[in-house]
Amino acid sequence: MELCYTEEKKFSREDVQGLFLSVGWISGEYPARLYRALMNSSAVFTVWDGSRLVGLLRAMDDGELVAFLHYLLVRPDYQGRGIAGRLVALAKEKYKDYLYINIMPEESKNAAFYEKHGFRRMEDGVAMQICNFAGRE
Repeated sequence: MELCYTEEKKFSREDVQGLFLSVGWISGEYPARLYRALMNSSAVFTVWDGSRLVGLLRAMDDGELVAFLHYLLVRPDYQGRGIAGRLVALAKEKYKDYLYINIMPEESKNAAFYEKHGFRRMEDGVAMQICNFAGRE
């Protein structure tokens, strides 16, 4: 079956939970919050194999200048097929007129993938974060 790429938010809470848990991401343990977060995002690109959600890229933007790509994931049994690269290409096309498209890979080993797709490391940039997992549902 041919994969279907879309920017429509026609996924269910169970769809996104299954995808996130398939790659071991903690966000999948908060399905209601994850679903609401995705529905409130500027854009969510998804990939479907029939009725099965197999990949997703989420973007947040300010409507003019800056877009942030966040949550790029593909089910393990679909990895290596160019799905993530195509999702990035769709986002780059959508935001081609913005001054900045930013990505903050959570694992440095993923930086080479983004460099392959035209992203450059910030010369003096550093990622920073506060995690509030304890006691959250």
